[in-house]
Amino acid sequence: MNLLQQFQKHWQQNFSQLQAGNCQLLLAVSGGVDSVVLVDLLNDLGFHFVMAHCNFQLRGTESERDEQFVRSLGERYAKEVLVKRFDTKAFAAEKKISIQDAARELRYTWFEEIVGSWQMTDGSKHLAEKSNISYLPSNNAHILTAHHADDNIETLLMHFFRGTGIQGLSGIQPLLKDRKLIRPLLPIRKKELLGYANEKRLVFVEDSSNASDKYTRNYFRNQLLPQIREIYPRVDDNLLHNIERFNEVGNLYQQAVALHISKLMEQKGAEWHIPVLKWKKVNPLHTISWELIRPFGFHASQTEEVIKLLDGENGGYQSSATHRIIRNRNWMIIAPNQTETADHILVEKEDIQINFANGTLQITHHSPLTTHGTNEEVTLDAVSIRFPLLLRKWKTGDYFYPLGMQKKKKLSRFFIDLKLSKTEKEKVWVLESDKKILWVIGYRIDNRCKVTENTREAFLFSYRK
Repeated sequence: MNLLQQFQKHWQQNFSQLQAGNCQLLLAVSGGVDSVVLVDLLNDLGFHFVMAHCNFQLRGTESERDEQFVRSLGERYAKEVLVKRFDTKAFAAEKKISIQDAARELRYTWFEEIVGSWQMTDGSKHLAEKSNISYLPSNNAHILTAHHADDNIETLLMHFFRGTGIQGLSGIQPLLKDRKLIRPLLPIRKKELLGYANEKRLVFVEDSSNASDKYTRNYFRNQLLPQIREIYPRVDDNLLHNIERFNEVGNLYQQAVALHISKLMEQKGAEWHIPVLKWKKVNPLHTISWELIRPFGFHASQTEEVIKLLDGENGGYQSSATHRIIRNRNWMIIAPNQTETADHILVEKEDIQINFANGTLQITHHSPLTTHGTNEEVTLDAVSIRFPLLLRKWKTGDYFYPLGMQKKKKLSRFFIDLKLSKTEKEKVWVLESDKKILWVIGYRIDNRCKVTENTREAFLFSYRK
């Protein structure tokens, strides 16, 4: 079976929903042998596609040579070529990431923007007209990269040495449905691609940086793997078989993890609530905890700190770029950092304004005033306040000591006395400090935190709907 037949068989087995004439393909083309072979294979099978080339401007005249080569490749196959130039070094410096990570982020963001534009505009109709084919459905637009089996071996080893879970040991995935990303050359070895290119006399360009070991992948490719092959001649085949096994193990692992997490988490609006006692009893605790927090932007290194929260103080928390995990009494609450959508919001001492679903809360630290303000503007004794505060919706069972009273009163009874409607009660928020409600916002403060003649320091809280 020649390479074209092998590729066609693999395509039919794994991507049969995509056939020539019913899909749009965006090919990432660097000009190297891998992407050139992919172009030729898809062209021979009758697929219509657009080439996308990234000029990262990292190799001077060689980068310009690659761009011109891909443009000429488009002319040779009568395909449209999209080119974008990136200031990769500046982007890496701004984001404080490596050049490799910067290039990866830039190229995939651009590819996804292109495919997204096909879905949101009639760019797909424009491309169809240029290719002299009928209009193609936008949900069949996909990104293709030329990653092959040798790339997968290198990725597996890099993940292993860097430290990873089962998912990392599964290597490069052939299909990422949510990103509409396909890697159709993954079963094919590099030597097979080179053999095909030589047989068909395909012209391609060489990236001189591939010979440099300053990049991690090149070190594995040029130094580590050749030395391992001297001891284990079949190491490549063994690692590819291991990737298959790890993928199967990974599927079982994800099923087990999903079952555990489904029993723990309860979604409430934009938040997720987990009982502390249930979380503490899961086994294995570290693994389940990591998988639980991972989708919310947390790093593996934060897992241990999150576990410590299970025995931590009320109001303790850990943050990611998008979410916070808050210890609130007997619950762990995963809330978005966008306070307008969260039902539980932490208020730090340095905060001066918090926007939430019901309005805006402003905080001012100042000398005490011998007044308690109005329902929308209150002054609280700093002695009674322990940060971080918790701004949240009221719930059944909540109570406080209304200003002027020495006995506690449940909020549900307090609302009845005020003759609040069901709708009005649903909109009530409270400000809490260490399990103690300081203020039923817009209605009454707690008597225990009022300003007195002995007050030396106070906080002014202003509420605007």
